[in-house]
Amino acid sequence: MILPVLFYAFVVFAGIQIAYYLFFTSFLFADEKQSKKIAKEIPISVVICAKNEAKNLQKFLPFIIEQNYSDFEIVLINDASSDETQEVMEAFKTKHANIKIISVENIEAFWGNKKYALTLGIKATKNEHLLFTDADCKPVSKSWIAEMSKNFTSEKSIILGYGKYEKNKSLVNLFVRFETLLTAIQYFSYAKLGSPYMGVGRNLAYEKAEFFNVKGFINHMHIKSGDDDLFIKDAANKENTVICTTENSFTISKSPKSFKKWFHQKRRHISTAKHYKFKHQFFLGLFFVSKVLFLVLAITLFFYHPWKIILPIVIGYYLIQFLVVGFSAKKLKEPQIIFLLPFLEIGLLFFQFSIFITNLISKPNHWK
Repeated sequence: MILPVLFYAFVVFAGIQIAYYLFFTSFLFADEKQSKKIAKEIPISVVICAKNEAKNLQKFLPFIIEQNYSDFEIVLINDASSDETQEVMEAFKTKHANIKIISVENIEAFWGNKKYALTLGIKATKNEHLLFTDADCKPVSKSWIAEMSKNFTSEKSIILGYGKYEKNKSLVNLFVRFETLLTAIQYFSYAKLGSPYMGVGRNLAYEKAEFFNVKGFINHMHIKSGDDDLFIKDAANKENTVICTTENSFTISKSPKSFKKWFHQKRRHISTAKHYKFKHQFFLGLFFVSKVLFLVLAITLFFYHPWKIILPIVIGYYLIQFLVVGFSAKKLKEPQIIFLLPFLEIGLLFFQFSIFITNLISKPNHWK
């Protein structure tokens, strides 16, 4: 009696997974005609919030300064750094007139809160259109500002970009890039179909008016993380949000060097997800849970059910997954990942589950 129930459950979860991957194809057909047009360059304020990032600013800020764009300022926010971040910022400012520095001191009410620092920086920008990245990021091209800003129109005031990680030969780097790719596939697809739920602060743009329309980060100022995805939750909708997936619009960041550092970083993101809208929590959770149950039931039924029935379903699932993730990886310039997909998928599930359990026991505290 139990075997038929398990089999039908297996078929249902397989169907759910396949439906999700077919849903994810939506971003593959994103309309990039707007990005190909020669548009008038609107004034842009590039906003970078830095906490103890002296070395990264010295290394990566020149890539922002050297952008091929006629009208932009760079707003550097020193978020109560204890290293030489302020001195590095001032050294750049003496050489470049379009740099503005905002120095933030810790106050008791907002101790260690990046959102407070960002709020001060956003208020200090002179332009209506804002483009955000991090101090440890660099654009992949000198047309990053141009590529992202072309997507601003009279209807579209929030732009979701892609922030990838540098490639190296370590195992942790492989998992980091795979998880980043899978996350991007999801948030791009949801946004493409009119239900945006997150973006990444490494590459995100929006009009200042959108920030003030939702009173900035006031709804989640008490939460240490979420200056990007929780803001998108409040401000983004199908009318005002667009995705940008052209290669020249990408940013690239330094990858965590160990599983421990990556674990700490992802704890913040997963803890933030519980503050998403219920529908997004439900569908994102269903994707994770159905995948786990599909794999567990597949392994179990291979031992207790005719394998000639189970195997075609498993092959069908992996065929669709390989196609969708493969084309997505090609579009987002991560083609090597596809060759280790089953291994990466199972390893990432264990990694995410361990973070979920850890967050139940204790909460992450700081944004950096």
